[in-house]
Amino acid sequence: MTINHISVGRGPQKVLALHGWFGSARGWGWLPELLDTERFTWAFLDYRGYGERIGVAGEFSIAEISRDALDLVDSLGWDTFSVVGHSMGGSAAQRVLADAPGRVQRLVGISPVPAGGVPFDLQSWALFDGAAADPANRRAIIDLTTGNRLSGRWLDEMVQFSVENSAREAFGAYLKAWARTDFTDEVKGNPVPALAIVGEQDPALGADTMRETWMRHYPNARLEVLPNAGHYAMYETPVRLATVIEDFLGR
Repeated sequence: MTINHISVGRGPQKVLALHGWFGSARGWGWLPELLDTERFTWAFLDYRGYGERIGVAGEFSIAEISRDALDLVDSLGWDTFSVVGHSMGGSAAQRVLADAPGRVQRLVGISPVPAGGVPFDLQSWALFDGAAADPANRRAIIDLTTGNRLSGRWLDEMVQFSVENSAREAFGAYLKAWARTDFTDEVKGNPVPALAIVGEQDPALGADTMRETWMRHYPNARLEVLPNAGHYAMYETPVRLATVIEDFLGR
């Protein structure tokens, strides 16, 4: 039985897409509409507690996302594939690499959480930890991570989408999963071609963070900084994002 997901394209190159904390399989902005469907086949997974799997129980961990992701690609008959992960999904994508290193052809992180997690001060942790219960916290986080420069209506729609497409228990548990999971030693030195794409307006998971983490972990890593984007490039600069990803995957 195939796990709930969204499939886009029918091309020979297979791509697994792992969404962020505020996302879902449908939470990729305009990116799916811009993909080259003749060259690529994409599978957008819903995690347990999200989207079409909002009622599915689980431990809500990075390791569990990886297990489900590998079950999905197995059910699709994919022997090898590339992985694209956004934010929390960037951590999960690296977990997939750690669990199935011989199968991952290329790794792409869009504002990815590093394999070592994310350090928080007490004030920031209170903001993020309160986001499961309080939509205002979710709005403040999205506003902060996009540089406090985008419209209130868009922020409100992002919050509404997040609330409607994630179970509160799961959303709360995944914070600890992505922020406090460290498997750096399992991926460090992996020779996979690895692209980190970040927005210049993202104060948290931007270029400086990637230089200290992603670029040090992967010897064949590249860093791409997107002008006029923050943490959600699939909404902010989707055409450029799709172009950069496909250029990298298609090499």
